[in-house]
Amino acid sequence: MELEGQVAVVTGGAGGIGLAAARCLRREGASILIVDLKEAEGRAAAGELGSACAAFFRADIASAEQCESAVREAVRLFGGLDILVNNAGIQTFGGPVDTTEEVWDRTMNANLKGHWLMSRAAIPEMLRRGRGAIVNVSSVQGLASQRNVVAYSTSKHAMIGLTRTMAVDLAPQGIRVNCVCPGSVDTPMIRWIIRQDRDPDQIERTLNRMHPIGRMGRPEEIGEVIAFLAGRRASFMTGSVVAVDGGLLVPIAGSPNQ
Repeated sequence: MELEGQVAVVTGGAGGIGLAAARCLRREGASILIVDLKEAEGRAAAGELGSACAAFFRADIASAEQCESAVREAVRLFGGLDILVNNAGIQTFGGPVDTTEEVWDRTMNANLKGHWLMSRAAIPEMLRRGRGAIVNVSSVQGLASQRNVVAYSTSKHAMIGLTRTMAVDLAPQGIRVNCVCPGSVDTPMIRWIIRQDRDPDQIERTLNRMHPIGRMGRPEEIGEVIAFLAGRRASFMTGSVVAVDGGLLVPIAGSPNQ
């Protein structure tokens, strides 16, 4: 097992891509601390992974103090920290005029500030181990955009900038930082988005058709890439931005999969 003896913190690990990543990391031998606001789901996820090698910690990653507490808990339970998966995030909607300041701040706190705060708390522990890997989960909307998602898309673009700047700063100290940009992935979040439309079935068909591969992704397909980036097989990768999107960004605009 590639990650035997290593310790990973996964934010937003109670479900969706975060839980899938936690499963993949655990399969490779890592001990896992799931950090999330969803207590019941988080405890259930940790129980599924195994109480001897996984635990849940409730934290709001927009709080520096709570991020630091989460890292201390990982060290207390498992003896250190080697891997951080910055996956927690929210989806918000609105254009440049109708997006409120509250929505903007909430989006940036969850999708950007929290990832920096978790990284800032985790890096000193990684330095004590002499190694580390941080994987940020952005989005294809960090590489392109759609209408009516000004705060969300901006936060995801900024996460790529955070990845690259941290990668440059931390490479001499043995810490790698990479970024994953998923396309549409069949998670509870995307199911919530689909249900907001008057014709959910049509929205689901459209989401599937947008991807040249013919369907949305599965959480475990993103989790596998996260686990790869966290492990030694990706030892020469840092500052990389990896689209895991079923080819979504490849076609010329207006050329959906038929």
